[in-house]
Amino acid sequence: MIFERVARAKVNLFLHVGPPGDDGYHPIASLMVFADVGDQVCFVEGDGPGLRLTGPFAGPLSAGGDNLIVRARDRLLAGRTATWAPFHLGLDKQLPIASGLGGGSADAAAALVLLRRALALDATDADLLDIAAGLGSDVPACLESRSVVATGRGDRLTPAPPLPVLDAVLVNPLRPSPTGAVYEAYDGAVAPAGDALPPWPAVFAGADDVAAFLVRCRNDLQAPAIALQPLIAGVLTALEDAPETLLARMSGSGATCFALCRSATDSASLAARLTAVRPDWWVRACRFGT
Repeated sequence: MIFERVARAKVNLFLHVGPPGDDGYHPIASLMVFADVGDQVCFVEGDGPGLRLTGPFAGPLSAGGDNLIVRARDRLLAGRTATWAPFHLGLDKQLPIASGLGGGSADAAAALVLLRRALALDATDADLLDIAAGLGSDVPACLESRSVVATGRGDRLTPAPPLPVLDAVLVNPLRPSPTGAVYEAYDGAVAPAGDALPPWPAVFAGADDVAAFLVRCRNDLQAPAIALQPLIAGVLTALEDAPETLLARMSGSGATCFALCRSATDSASLAARLTAVRPDWWVRACRFGT
């Protein structure tokens, strides 16, 4: 028996960040969407135990107790009677590491959903959400991989305003951008506007409306990430100069950037051209909100 689930890439269309509180955590406000590309997580019965890693970005990963998938599995199964057959989990790692796409969080969320289904566990949605929250601030949103607005530490989630399906291109220069280091750099020059949410328009009629709205928003981690990894600036310039791009911005703490496009034809054209010009970059045409 095999179960599979795509751990969809998370993209922050905007990310407003406030100064750290007394507990050291930064309040945020972010519009998070999910792409139709990601890692593949699978459950395989009859050949366990453990976590098996494959894919172009599996090399640096550990299959031990520090892997979020393993932590998710162990927390979900803790205290439950082992009445199931041997199994193992697999991860086909297609997303770059430390890329601002929430890959590890999405992998853990996918593992929770797969295990509940494959093992017919009595865990409720609230149980999964509680475990997810203990694994990381992005994991709860990744459980359903639907567009949400995240506030607080990223743990307060509300449905996003209705968005059209958005065609886009994701680009990563294949350099890691560790979240902790980026937040430390951000603390040297906190964004004065802080974590306030922007006013929402009454309706988004299409990609042009979304881009016009996002122009008034920010990713407050973009400048500190560029200071630590200047290649991000080159990615943004390449996207901003492209005729297909409505808006370009970095996602999360980087180094992945995205370009919103008006159509799938435009996103495919931009991705093909960038792949030819920069074969050393990771480039994917995708859709948000499918």
